[in-house]
Amino acid sequence: MRIVLQRVRHASVKVDGAVVGLIKRGFLILLGVHRNDTVESARFLAHKCAELRVFEDADGKMNLSVREIEGEVLVVSQFTLYGDCRKGKRPSFSDAAPPPRAIELYEEFIKALREHLSIVQTGIFGATMEVELLNDGPVTLILEK
Repeated sequence: MRIVLQRVRHASVKVDGAVVGLIKRGFLILLGVHRNDTVESARFLAHKCAELRVFEDADGKMNLSVREIEGEVLVVSQFTLYGDCRKGKRPSFSDAAPPPRAIELYEEFIKALREHLSIVQTGIFGATMEVELLNDGPVTLILEK
């Protein structure tokens, strides 16, 4: 799995002009599923995201997790995170999981994240989505398992 995690002040995702996911302070997580990923990968990264200490404490140090600040998370599936652009002019997506497996692990990741956090919103798997965010910091990290 590959995650692009952005600390945000707010974020939303629309499908066909309608908001399907909306959060306040927390994380926007773009999630790509690799063809060799497992349920263990999904659960490990969900826990990692919930406990990652990138929010400021009273001293201004990145020392608090999204769970500790009672933040919110928006998860958006993004198979293009496994686009290989090393050859030619068009990305190859052969490393991305096929849709049935990808949706299974995407849903497992969300389920595991909800075990740690009270507000987890999502986009719609496989849909064309419009994502808006106000990046906070900016803090953007890449996580892989």
